[in-house]
Amino acid sequence: MIRAVLDANQFVSALLKPVSHPARILDLAEEGKVELLVSNGILSEIRRVLLYPKLVKVHGLSAKQIDAFLESFWKIATVTPGKLRVQAVEKDPTDNKYIECALEGEADYIVSGDRHLLDLKTFQGIKIVNPAAFLRNVDEGQALE
Repeated sequence: MIRAVLDANQFVSALLKPVSHPARILDLAEEGKVELLVSNGILSEIRRVLLYPKLVKVHGLSAKQIDAFLESFWKIATVTPGKLRVQAVEKDPTDNKYIECALEGEADYIVSGDRHLLDLKTFQGIKIVNPAAFLRNVDEGQALE
């Protein structure tokens, strides 16, 4: 099964736009067709972003509802240990958490819209793609069997 790390903005996009590429990727994870990899650092970032006042105005969720949203990923995702440290993203070191999670979880893909990650294209054999490219690979049978 394909193993993928999604950056925090993919989770946010999926929540805000239930009919979107990121939402479809989370659906694939819930269906057991993609193994989603997360770390505590990634989950913390998702929570932090979802609590931005401007986003709360859009989604209208309380902190408790956001925690329930995040808790749902504990059931369908593999949580990596979060012990590995790399310095792969020089322009935005906070993005290293996605590389670290992918390496620890032996991911096939990192799915992101972040230029700092996408500019890498690959890292130690892990493909770094946007959500549309990931889904194209899935649809073409390159990612799923």
